[in-house]
Amino acid sequence: MKAALYNEFNGPIALESVGEPAPTADGAVIRVEATGLCRSDWYGWHGHDSDINRFPHVPGHEFAGTVVAVGASANSSLLGKRVTMPFVAGCGSCGECQSGNEQVCDHQFQPGFTAWGSFADYVAVRYVDHNLVPLPDDLSFIAAAAMGCRLGTAFRAVAAQGRAKPGEWVAVHGCGGVGLSAVMIAHALDARVIAIDVRDEPLQLAKELGAEVIINASRVDDVPRAVMELTRGGAHVSLDALGSPATCANSVLSLRKRGRHVQVGLLTEKEDVPAAAMRRLIAWELEIAGSHGIQAHAYPQMFALIRAGKLDPTRLVERTLPLDDAPHELMALDDYRGRGVTVFTPGTVATI
Repeated sequence: MKAALYNEFNGPIALESVGEPAPTADGAVIRVEATGLCRSDWYGWHGHDSDINRFPHVPGHEFAGTVVAVGASANSSLLGKRVTMPFVAGCGSCGECQSGNEQVCDHQFQPGFTAWGSFADYVAVRYVDHNLVPLPDDLSFIAAAAMGCRLGTAFRAVAAQGRAKPGEWVAVHGCGGVGLSAVMIAHALDARVIAIDVRDEPLQLAKELGAEVIINASRVDDVPRAVMELTRGGAHVSLDALGSPATCANSVLSLRKRGRHVQVGLLTEKEDVPAAAMRRLIAWELEIAGSHGIQAHAYPQMFALIRAGKLDPTRLVERTLPLDDAPHELMALDDYRGRGVTVFTPGTVATI
């Protein structure tokens, strides 16, 4: 099969011919029909994820496809199914999984991080009985690929961790894939959305996706003050969907008293959270929560919003490209100028 891989952090990424995978006993092999390009893949390539510790490595973690092989202990009825999968797959047996929190499983499997990922014709995954999500017949592979990381992460961040309610103000700092997904989700939940970014292109898309107010942070001296004035006291929920000291601090400082901050974007080990944000956290009794993916059992809630016409994952997709373009596009995320999600479509005939 073809796979995009690299042999060292920050090293060249190339499309190469490698052996096709075989399923583990609890796993399956999926023919990849669509796989999204995410900044988390870029962080991994730069060495900011400790789960990547063996080379060569294949990135890619948000995908949809068809099950072409299953392991000896996996449910054989999965064969031939159109499926997707959360980027964090829980083992199903640990205490966290038993409590319904597979997204923080003690023994989690993450394609593209703990194992080879989906920038390939096929991907082998584990814990499939607990984590594969059958797709509705009318949901395309491309739409489903956008749900595994960005839309799923945003749904949990806004609906579960942020507990956004109708009529509340939700501020989204950073309008990349996760941020734009958060705008869509908050709007679908009838919240009032403020979208913040430094570029006009994604802000315009955020407006189209339901943001009531957009703020270009490059033209505003004090983003938290602007949010405070617009909302007459601050946002009820605020998300750092980018992951930087500036966006994290702005998110916390944009909240009203007893507001809820959700950290979604990743910071590197060299970055610190500004002390001003932590002082505000104490003085105003703010809540702070992380958000790490979504559980497979939560997907029906997103499917319900799609069926109701409140959510359309394809509106996030800016480009659909062949897998051959994956190496260049991943490396080019250093200076990505688009405004939506890029999805690769391997499109190889199964030989397994």
